[in-house]
Amino acid sequence: MLSDQSVPVVRATLPAVGGALGDITTLFYRKLFDAHPELLRDLFNRGNQAGGEQQRALAGSIAGFAGMLLDHPDVRPDAMLSRIAHKHASLGITTEQYKIVHRHLFAAIAEVLGDAVTPEVAAAWDEVYWLMAHALMALETRLYQEAGVAEGEVWRRMEIVERREQTPDAVSLALRPVDGHPTPPFRPGQYVSVRSELPDGSRQIRQYSLSAGPGRSDRRITVKRVRGGAGPEGEVSSWLHAHAREGDVLTVSAPFGDLAPVDGDGPLLLASAGIGITPVLAVLDHLAASGATRPVTVVHADRTPADHAHRQEQLELIRALPGARLHLWYEEPGDQAPHASAGRADLAGVDLPPGLTAYLCGPVPFMRAVRGDLLRRGVPARAVHYEVFGPDLWLGRP
Repeated sequence: MLSDQSVPVVRATLPAVGGALGDITTLFYRKLFDAHPELLRDLFNRGNQAGGEQQRALAGSIAGFAGMLLDHPDVRPDAMLSRIAHKHASLGITTEQYKIVHRHLFAAIAEVLGDAVTPEVAAAWDEVYWLMAHALMALETRLYQEAGVAEGEVWRRMEIVERREQTPDAVSLALRPVDGHPTPPFRPGQYVSVRSELPDGSRQIRQYSLSAGPGRSDRRITVKRVRGGAGPEGEVSSWLHAHAREGDVLTVSAPFGDLAPVDGDGPLLLASAGIGITPVLAVLDHLAASGATRPVTVVHADRTPADHAHRQEQLELIRALPGARLHLWYEEPGDQAPHASAGRADLAGVDLPPGLTAYLCGPVPFMRAVRGDLLRRGVPARAVHYEVFGPDLWLGRP
């Protein structure tokens, strides 16, 4: 909780600070990388920096956290904090790095807002920052302990034991630890980070969902090559597509992620689009291996059947689940998918059992549309969970 003296200051200055957060976070990252170029080279996603997603995500998380402190002082925003903490743990973030961020963030705030940053304002927002930072550090400490590793020491070397082309732009890689020790357990829906050394000497990190269930001896990821489009070309995904081969060794983190929809026996909705199918596959694999009979509604949307990664595998897993039903949408179905619907996913005709819990993964516009359909049909917001690939631009939103 914010102290009594900070509450009115943060409430009075939140509109000004929130309105300037775009400029503040842009300046913050520039100052941070000028002082610590190794962070941009070896930790932060250069593609997200170039496209501005990381700056918007940071601004949203700060504003969202401050707003929650004011509007719900007795409730910690666990969902938002958990998502950030899992991502930080997968990158090996340490407590010392919070001090570095604090120094450059508050220098950016002072420079952008100028004389408006009085000692009282600085003290109040300093309190906001450290409340958020200490909550995250506590969560990340617990995650490292659960993973059985020291703070930040999440990496191990894993050999590619199988490479399989799933679509022209998606390749799956099965991984096995080089040291021969068993792979750590994970929950279906979680992801790992992969640290790749690129031709310019940088060691860029990306997260990939584990796309097969935890009952296998190997760990599998599926990498979609990111084309240029409206943003920068995916430098890590392109490198892995071009160079990662059987017998090569990758540096891979322990598994993290708070999307784990397998507990209980109530009805599930698993909705995915594009490469968002990967965590859904791990969930379906786990359910099939455990002989689950719970009702499972599977929704998937893609551009064409040929772009649908792991299409045949998904169909086989659903056939192995007596309570599972699949609803497919393709923008261009062609003749390969006579039972699929044409166009974008629309839940209007999909049966939704009472007590449904929904898990969404895919592009943000797809998830917003599906979430809106679910809310309009009476599914409570607390029952709708999601996973975003990349910076979470939903942070701080209801």
